[in-house]
Amino acid sequence: MKKGCLIPLIAAGVLLLGILSMGGCVAGKYNGFVTQEENVDKAWANVETVLQRRYDLIPNLVNTVKGFADHEKELLTEVTRLRSQWGEAKAAGNTEQSVKTAGMLESALGRLMVVVERYPDIKSNQNFLALQEELAGTENRISVERRRYNEAVAAYNVSIRRFPGNMMAGMFGFDKKEAFEAAPEAATAPVVEF
Repeated sequence: MKKGCLIPLIAAGVLLLGILSMGGCVAGKYNGFVTQEENVDKAWANVETVLQRRYDLIPNLVNTVKGFADHEKELLTEVTRLRSQWGEAKAAGNTEQSVKTAGMLESALGRLMVVVERYPDIKSNQNFLALQEELAGTENRISVERRRYNEAVAAYNVSIRRFPGNMMAGMFGFDKKEAFEAAPEAATAPVVEF
């Protein structure tokens, strides 16, 4: 073989090796994005599971409080309305609305617990005590799952924004995910009056 024929052959081999390497990098990044996006979806499903648990407990809690605090109807109506809105958002698959409604529901439940403090008879009722304990455990679970969801969202968002992943993410349609944030009124602690 002549030297003149060997150089283009080597160049073609190097080019082919470069293309295969680059294709492997793109595939690796793409698969990483898919994995992280699935982790975000799984984390959101876990949040929805504990929000559903809260959703299922609310009617029992509201009915128990209704028996003792009939004149607190406005707050009980709001809790019931927000529960329905959350159910509708979940059924529609609207994550953004679910997050917003869950935050508002959390705030309303906090105000409901303040109302309960005004009625000693409620606090001594065994059914209420059991429901309150279930709700407190559920709120803790929600907090843990929201934190895990936000961690998954942060990891995903960082990976699609870093170079060179940002170019590939844009090319393949991987968009930024929204974290679960508390409702603005959650920054103000409820006032307990006796």
